[in-house]
Amino acid sequence: MTRLFNEPSRFADQLAEGFAVASSRWVRAVPGGVVRSTEIAPGTVVVVIGGGSGHYPAFGGLVGQGLAHGAAMGNVFASPSAQQVYSVAKAADVGGGILLAYCNYAGDVLNFDQAQERLRAEGIDCRTVVVTDDIYSAPADEIHRRRGIAGNLAVFKTAGAAAEAGYSLDEVVRVAASANARTRSFGVAFNGCTLPGASAPLFTVPKGRMAIGLGIHGEPGVGEQGIPTADGLAELLVSTLLAETPPKVDSASGSRAVVLLNSLGSVTFEELFVVYRRLGQLLESAGITVVEPEVGHLCTSFDMAGVSLTLFWVDDELERLWRAPADTPAFRKGSVVPAGRADASTAGVFASNNIALASPESRASVVVVVSALQSVVSAIDEQVEELGRIDAVAGDGDHGIGMQRGARAAFEAAHKAHELGAGVGTVLSCAADAWADRAGGASGALWGVALNALAKRLGDSAAPDSRSVSEGVANALAAVLRFGKASIGDKTMVDALAPFSEVLSRAAADGVPLADAWGAAAEEARGAAAKTAALVPRIGRARLHPTKSLGTPDAGAASFAVVVSAVHRVLVAEGQRVSPPGESK
Repeated sequence: MTRLFNEPSRFADQLAEGFAVASSRWVRAVPGGVVRSTEIAPGTVVVVIGGGSGHYPAFGGLVGQGLAHGAAMGNVFASPSAQQVYSVAKAADVGGGILLAYCNYAGDVLNFDQAQERLRAEGIDCRTVVVTDDIYSAPADEIHRRRGIAGNLAVFKTAGAAAEAGYSLDEVVRVAASANARTRSFGVAFNGCTLPGASAPLFTVPKGRMAIGLGIHGEPGVGEQGIPTADGLAELLVSTLLAETPPKVDSASGSRAVVLLNSLGSVTFEELFVVYRRLGQLLESAGITVVEPEVGHLCTSFDMAGVSLTLFWVDDELERLWRAPADTPAFRKGSVVPAGRADASTAGVFASNNIALASPESRASVVVVVSALQSVVSAIDEQVEELGRIDAVAGDGDHGIGMQRGARAAFEAAHKAHELGAGVGTVLSCAADAWADRAGGASGALWGVALNALAKRLGDSAAPDSRSVSEGVANALAAVLRFGKASIGDKTMVDALAPFSEVLSRAAADGVPLADAWGAAAEEARGAAAKTAALVPRIGRARLHPTKSLGTPDAGAASFAVVVSAVHRVLVAEGQRVSPPGESK
C-alpha cells in the first residue's frame, strides 16, 4: 500500500515538486508538469507526453535528451487538464511544431484535444498520436478503442529520437504512428494497488489466482485464472502476444522485436529476470530476433503486483531510432552529447483572467454563486471516500479526489473573482477553468465544459432567474453530450444531468421560482443517479467490466447529485437574492 503521503488530494502536486527538484539535471518544473532543463535547438519538433500520476517512470521520468521534451503530469490516475497540457507544450515549444503523444483513455483524449485546439488557434502546428497497445481492451478490428499501457515507451522513444535527429513534424508523426501500429502489450496482476489515503486496494484477487488483461489504473482484469510458475507466465505472455502480430509483420519467424518486460509496481527485478529467462527461450524458438530489451519498472501502477509484456516489432528505421542514445531521469541508452542548460526565465507565464464589467444586479448575485460552491466543497469532502469506493468497483477509484480538487479550486477561483468585482458569468467561468485544471481527468474536463456553458448564458448583465439558469443548464447538457460523446443510458454523469435539466426547464416554464425549481430537479437527479446502478457502462474504462458495476451507481452521476443538492441548500437559504423568471433585482 501507499504509506508515505501528507494530504491525499495534494499527493500529485507534492510528488511533482519533489521529482523536479531531484531530477533538475534533466527537467525543470513548469505549470502543469515538466520540460527539459537542457537546451533544445530552435526549429526542433517537440514531443510532449503525459498522463496521470502514479505510473513512474511514465511520464515525467521520460523527459530528456533523445526522448520527450515535456510531460504534463495529472492527478493520481487522472489525465492532466487541458490547461496543464497547453502550459507544458507552450513551455517546450521552439518553433518546429508539437507532437502530443499519450495513452488512449477518455480523460486524456478530452483534455489533450482541447489543448491541441488552443495551440492550433494560436498558429502552432500541433498533432496527436494516441497509444493503443493493450490487446485485451478491444478486439483487433476495433484497435482505435484499445487503451495504452507500457507500450507507450516504444512510441515515445522512437518519436523523441526522430525529433532529435531533425525529422520534420510530418515525419515524427509518421514514426510515432508506425511505432504504435507495431506495438502489442498484455498484462496480468496478482493484486491491485492502493491509492494514497485509501484503506484497501482497488481490487483484490483470490489467493492462488491472477487477473489477466488489466490496465495501468488499478482497474480489475478482464479475466482471471490460476497463478502459473514463472515459466508458465512467460509462456502465457508470449503465446498471447504471438497470436496477434501487427498487419505489417508477415510472420513472427524472421522478424525483429523490442521486448519490454514491465513490473507494474511491487514485482521485483529478480522475479522479472526469472520470467525473462524463459521469455528469451520462447522468442528464440519462434525465430524472433530480440532487439535491446528492457526489463524493469517502465510504466507502473503504484504498488500493483503485476507484470506486462510488450512486443514492439521493428523495421530498420524503428530499430535505429530505438537504439539511438537517450538520457532522462528514468531511461538511459548509449551516450548523448550533453546539451547546455536552458534559460528558464520565460517559462510558465500566463495572464490572469480578465474581469469584465458587470451590472450591480449580477455582482449582487455572485454571493449566492460563491456560497453555493462553498457548499459543494463541504458536500464533496463528506462524500469523497464513498465516491472513490463507487468508482473503484469497475474503474480506478480516483473520482472522489478529483471532485474534491476540482470543487476546492472552483470555490477559490470564484472567491477571488468576486473580490475583484466580477459578475455571475465571469465568476462561473473562472470557477469552470479552475475546476477543469485542478481536477483533471474526464470528469474535470466535463465539469469545466458544463460550468462554462452555464456561465456564457448567465453573463454579467443581469441577475440569474429560473429561466436563464434552466437555459444555461440545458446548454451545459448539450455541451457535455457534444464534448464527452456520451448518451443517456451509457452510465455516466449524463444520466443524472439530463433528467435534472428536463425537470428544471419544465419548472421554469411554469413560472416556478429558482430555489423550488432547482429543488425539484435535484430530487430527480438523485433518483436518476440511484437508477444508474441497474445500467451497464458502454463507454470509458468501466466498459471493459460491464457486469462488475451492476448494483452500483455511476460515480459521475452520484457526484452530480451531490453537487446539485448542495447548491439547492444555498438557494433555499439565500432565496431572497434570486428572482422568479423574467425579473431582476
